[in-house]
This record gives sequence, C-alpha cells and structure tokens, in this order.
Amino acid sequence: MAQPYSARSRAIEPFHVMALLARANELQAAGRDVIHLEIGEPDFTTAAPIVEAGQAALAAGHTRYTAARGLPALREAIAGFYAKQYGLSIDPARILITPGGSGALLLASSLLVDPGKHWLLADPGYPCNRHFLRLVEGSAQLVPVGPDVNYQLTADLVDRYWDQDSVGALVASPANPTGTVLDRDQLGSLSRAIRGHNGHLVVDEIYHGLTYGMDAPSVLEVDDEAFVLNSFSKYFGMTGWRLGWLVAPPGAVADLEKLAQNLYISAPSMAQHAALACFEPNTLAILEERRAEFGRRRDFLLPALRELGFGIAVEPQGAFYLYADISKFGGDAFAFCQHFLETEYLAFTPGLDFGRHQAGHHVRFAYTQSLPRLQEAVERIARGLRSWQG
Repeated sequence: MAQPYSARSRAIEPFHVMALLARANELQAAGRDVIHLEIGEPDFTTAAPIVEAGQAALAAGHTRYTAARGLPALREAIAGFYAKQYGLSIDPARILITPGGSGALLLASSLLVDPGKHWLLADPGYPCNRHFLRLVEGSAQLVPVGPDVNYQLTADLVDRYWDQDSVGALVASPANPTGTVLDRDQLGSLSRAIRGHNGHLVVDEIYHGLTYGMDAPSVLEVDDEAFVLNSFSKYFGMTGWRLGWLVAPPGAVADLEKLAQNLYISAPSMAQHAALACFEPNTLAILEERRAEFGRRRDFLLPALRELGFGIAVEPQGAFYLYADISKFGGDAFAFCQHFLETEYLAFTPGLDFGRHQAGHHVRFAYTQSLPRLQEAVERIARGLRSWQG
C-alpha cells in the first residue's frame, strides 16, 4: 500500500462554499437563473486599456521570464502609485512582483515563519491566510474578534494572545469578509505592540482602492518595516491575470528574491506588461467609476438586509462584502445557504469558511452583481426567509 498523503495536505481545509458553487453550477446548467453572491471576484471584466496593453505585449513577443523581482518598469510604476496615493517614497527595489496576492503571502510566510511558530490572525478572516501558514509548517493563532473591535486585531489583543511561539501578526485592511478598515492610529498602535514583542507586522492591503467615503491608509505610512501584500485582482480587476506584489523592508529583499527564484521563477510576463496600463489616467478613471458603482451597491444592499432582519453591526468601509449574523433566523449557516440555493437559486457563503468564532451563524454576501440583480436577490431573500421560517 502506498504511503498516505502528507499531514500538511490533510490539515488544510477545503472551502465550504465550493460545494455550494458546484451545486449552483449544476442548477445553472439545468437552466435555473442563479444569482451568484458567493465569490469574491468583481463582475466587471478587465478594463480595456489593460487588455489592450496585454495584447500588445503578446504581439511584441513579451512572453519570456522576467527577473524574479519583476519588471523594473512595473516596480517603478507601483512606487509612483504609492507616492501619488499615499505620499510615500518607496524604493522600487523593495517591491517584488508576485503571481497574485497569494504569491506575496507565500513569500512572506516562507520568510518569516519557522516550523512550530505562528502569526496572530483575526477570526473571522480570509481562510487561505491560515492555510499558507500550515503549508510552511507554521500555524495561525486565531484571535476571536467581533463588532466591538471592528472585527480587527488591536494592540490589547496582540498583548493578550502573544506567546513564546508568536513571531508576527497578519491583519487585513479592508478585511475579508467584514469590509472593515484600520485607521492610522490603529495601525500605529498595532505596529508598536508587535515591535514590543520583537515580531513582524504583515498587512494585507489587497482591497485598497475599494473603499467608500474614505481612503484606507497604508501601514507604510506609520511603519516602514512592515510587510505589505497587495494584488491587481480587486481594485484593478485583473483576477485571472494572477498578479500581485509585496513591499518589504530593504534588509529582507535578497532573501525574498531567492525564495521567488525557487518557488515560481517569475510572475507572468504578459500580465506584468498589461499591468503597466493600470496606472494610466484613463484606466484609473474607469476604475474609479467602478468603485463608485460598488459603493452604490453597498448602499442599497446594506439597509435592505438589515430591514429583513440580518445583523450587520458594523458598516463596512471597503471591499465588496457584507458579513451578516443570521441568529435571528435560527439554524446553521451552511444549511441556511443550502436552503436559499435550492429554493431561490441564490448563492452566498457560509461563515464556516472564515474561521471558527461564531462562524455557524454568519454568512457573507458579495455585492459583485449589478444593482438590478441585487434588487432581485433581495426579493428572493425575502421570499426564502418566509419558507425557511415557515
């Protein structure tokens, strides 16, 4: 008999939503009109100037490996974006281009986490974060958070949960699934607390740009030694191009470059050339129009769900999610999601995918559909609640 597969692979949990998505696709193939509010992917296709830049790169033969750190021109463009957006002077040498935001997380966790060590992570939070830590034989110390702390780690929580195996903390701002944002003071106090424990602060800024009525500060405004994960997938709408970046302290770059060379050689070259168009004024104008549309969707769906009885204690300031408490309706989140999929052909995500703290009675809605589709979704939710409670 062959040896069993690794304990590592067995320990990484599947997404519960994937079973729902598979069933949603079956229903759709059978002719049902399924409304998808489960997947964290913008419904807009990649903006035309970016697509055209990618096509031009292919036509010009830009299909070979780049340097492991990425195209110099793209790293310079990102540095220019930090200067314009945040007033920061970031040396392009500190920026590494990665295959998606996941590639940036893989580099950071590989660099900072030894076997048996862990980062503090907010619970609820994006599940891949803890799974990447398991992949490098570390772990996540999940810290239960709720509306009282805006679903975010705080300096007090860092001090309370830090132990001898803690080596850092990973926070997300804006956060998935809650959409909450850390302000400058909160980022500063987190940084000071973690430095006080001789740890590293890693911040997921993947949803930067998708904020409403405010701009999210970068942790680099208060801590130049922090590690920043970002992506071209969300605000820039390049999900399938698989491109992200990592900003690191200068002393970490050589080791990160060595890891990149071994883990993936380089990020996709044609995607890097396409991404150069992200920072052009005409592209940014398109992306800002899309941000405004996401804001309108949030402003419709948030009060509509609250009126139906969903508990959303904190107004999300960013991303494109609403994390809702379904305690009023009874039952568990997965069964609740199954009910709506089977009866109303409406797909959304059970809280079980985002951690353990009160996960069984939370669900996440992604407002990644047009306003008319969201209006139809609310009608289906109202109808589905009657049959669920009947």
